[in-house]
Amino acid sequence: MLLFRRCWGPRAAGRRSCCSCQSPARLGGTSGGTDSRGSRVREKPPWRVLFLGTDHFARETLRALHAARDNKEEKLIESLEVVTVPSPSPKGLPVKQYAVQSQLPVYEWPHMGSGEYDVGVVASFGRLLSEAFILKFPYGILNVHPSCLPRWRGPAPIVHTVLHGDTITGVTIMQIRPKRFDIGPILKQETIPVPPKSTSKELEAVLSRLGANMLISVLKSLPESLDNGRPQPAEGVTYAPKVSAGTSCVKWEEQTSEQVLRLHLAIGDIVPLQTLWLENTIKLLDLVEVNNSIIADYKLKGQTVTPGSVVYHRPSQMLLVHCKDGWIGVRSVMLKKTLTATDFYNGYLHAWYQKNPHAHLSQCRFQTLRLPMKMPQKTKLLLCNSALSR
Repeated sequence: MLLFRRCWGPRAAGRRSCCSCQSPARLGGTSGGTDSRGSRVREKPPWRVLFLGTDHFARETLRALHAARDNKEEKLIESLEVVTVPSPSPKGLPVKQYAVQSQLPVYEWPHMGSGEYDVGVVASFGRLLSEAFILKFPYGILNVHPSCLPRWRGPAPIVHTVLHGDTITGVTIMQIRPKRFDIGPILKQETIPVPPKSTSKELEAVLSRLGANMLISVLKSLPESLDNGRPQPAEGVTYAPKVSAGTSCVKWEEQTSEQVLRLHLAIGDIVPLQTLWLENTIKLLDLVEVNNSIIADYKLKGQTVTPGSVVYHRPSQMLLVHCKDGWIGVRSVMLKKTLTATDFYNGYLHAWYQKNPHAHLSQCRFQTLRLPMKMPQKTKLLLCNSALSR
């Protein structure tokens, strides 16, 4: 029988720390031992796999597992079942959609399947798994996590990678531990450079393919991978909390132009950045870096500019908004409907300046939007569904 608690307990004096579960032969004493339910434990593929996931990142992992199950020559996976979480969308989340289309057995949390499995695989599942549940799997549960752990533990590692301007990221295959997220031993880790100006959605696509390939590699030599697992370093731990609606509200007085652009790249695909203009909420849909030639425009010289000040730059056909330290470009906004910068200028900004010809820029500026403490249920569902379906 596999005794997972040996791996989670304190390190015995004078012994090498055990950061992964031992293979059946090592703990059972003989090959072909039994698991906690009396079933024979396999020492090599094909594996019986239960997959738990939700979003587009997880779907790529599921796709790789499905392809491996259908590869009769390699014989890596014998059976594959799926667990996901309920969704406000009638179609369900991407993992459920793929499972249904592929005619894979699929369950919704808290129903966790009733078959016999050798190993579990988690990707973007967002639920703490109990020790009792983990112990049902002779080889434990593996997690495909899109960061170089221990950096960016938590539910939104890709968002925080982009938000903080990381130049290097990667994927970690780790083993799940109970009670806390993303603390288990590392079985495999690979790094890649973050492409300049990439959005979270674009980076997610790259990391999802990398993670899927890494998982298949680990499964091909699962007992050895577990034996060679290493504890996460105590240094360099950072956390990646969920994105909230308040994160999308630009703080013009506090955030630099670089920080605002990073914020757009990080969360713009989930929830657009928001601001307040003359008591109207405006969503900023397309933000770009402003080059020096535009900043040197004569209209912007010799003025004391307040953060949030907005002007229309006709040659580039975009709005220029002043941040804490400089300007950011906005090519389109949403105010009742989607408008190009030119449309917003012609329909709103120009009309205001005609009525107030002697006004200073600061009188017609974007201001920080203060959201109510209690978010409307519709907004909560939108954020939840958007985050899970990524």
